[in-house]
This record gives sequence, structure tokens and C-alpha cells, in this order.
Amino acid sequence: MNDPDETKLGFLIHDVARLMRKRFQEIDNEFGLSSAQWRLLFGLLKADGMPQVRLAELLEVEPISVSRMVDRLAESGWVERRLAPTDRRVRMIYATRKAREACSGIRAITETVRDEALSGLADDERRILIDALGKVAHNLYGAAAEEPAVIAPCASPAPRNGASA
Repeated sequence: MNDPDETKLGFLIHDVARLMRKRFQEIDNEFGLSSAQWRLLFGLLKADGMPQVRLAELLEVEPISVSRMVDRLAESGWVERRLAPTDRRVRMIYATRKAREACSGIRAITETVRDEALSGLADDERRILIDALGKVAHNLYGAAAEEPAVIAPCASPAPRNGASA
């Protein structure tokens, strides 16, 4: 790695991610959730009915932190806990109707932030950037035991699983 700009890669990726989370938080005044709470909800909206331990892995935080986050989200009606049907010791977390109905608002905020972040880039530059970052992620996850579960806001409709609220 002789190019001095290449030494900046990790810092740039970290800064862009941090700035996008910060901007998302600035725009999100309607819902009043932290970026960590949003990431948790995004994961549930993609694959409803997830154990708290798996949520901790996705968010890369300690299980106790997820437990506290779920407590706050449950109190506000965003998620609900249920016992797993196959192991009653496991608590499954489900997005509520409130969370699913907020999906269009979430999508609008993420689109606004994405458009701000990518402004000034031509369509082909955007595609190249996203493809290149996808390859970087794949390279790094290739060294890991399993592929990541990409958390994307409302990427596909989550199964209803009888979630209420």
C-alpha cells in the first residue's frame, strides 16, 4: 500500500458511517429513537422474531445493552418480547405494528440521508462506490465464519408472526 490515500480508507469509512448516523439522528425528530434503536428495529423489520442474543451480534454490542434497549423500545410500543416456541428460556423480539407502520417514514429519512451523502456523484460513480464497498465487505466477511446479516431499513416486508400493538 504505497498510495497515501489508501491509508485513509478505514478512517473515511468510519467517518462517513458516523456522519450518516449523525445526520439521520438530526432528521429523525418524529420518532425520537437513537441510531442504535433504529438499527435494532431495522434488523427486526427485515427478519421479525429474533433472539436478543442475535440482535446483540448484529449490533455488535453486549447482550445486556440490547436487553436495556429492548426494555425501552417495548415500553414505547416498538417491540414486544415472546418466549421462543422451541426453547422457553429464549426470548424472541418482534417488531410491533407501530414499527412496521413507521417503515415508510424510516425509508424517507434514509433516502434523504443517502441522497445528501451521494450528492454531486454521477449515477455511475454511485454504482461504482456501492459495488466497491460491497466487495470490500465481502472480502472482510470472507475471512469471518459467516456472512453478515445486512441491516437495511424495511428492505423487504417482515413476516407478521402475529405481532401486535
